[in-house]
Parts: sequence; structure tokens; C-alpha cells
Amino acid sequence: MGTLTVTAKGQVTLRKDLLEHLGVHPGDKISIEKLPGGRVEVKAVRPTGKISDAFGFLKGKTNGRSLSIGEVNEIIADGWAGKR
Repeated sequence: MGTLTVTAKGQVTLRKDLLEHLGVHPGDKISIEKLPGGRVEVKAVRPTGKISDAFGFLKGKTNGRSLSIGEVNEIIADGWAGKR
């Protein structure tokens, strides 16, 4: 186990190997829990939703009709391009 340095602003940077161990990537969240004895527990925050929560999320945007493969691909491409 290594040591981390606290900056003048009170911040600590976790090393890449620790982030990989937690399975987190840029933009992900981690939680910190205070434990007795001045210890802390660091955990990756995982989504708590169910796959069924995603069903029908486009329904309101399509007036109830099904999307074609081409329309779905266009939505995906726009999302990757930052247009949505």
C-alpha cells in the first residue's frame, strides 16, 4: 500500500492503479464513508436502476411509433457527436 499527499487545498489525488482497482473512469463517482478510528472506506458508485427502466424512454419522442434501425443509428451517432 502506498501513501498519498494532501495538497494545500486539502485535496488528494488517487493513483491510476487505485482507480482501476475500483473500476472507475473519468466522470464516474466514488463514495467515501467515515469509519471509526480515523479510517475511511472508498467505493465506486454503481447505478442502481434496472434495465427495465430504459424500456420505452424514447416512446414519448416518437409519437408511439417504433423506430427503424436507421433512426436508432442516427440517434446513437448524434449522441456520440454530442448533439443530444
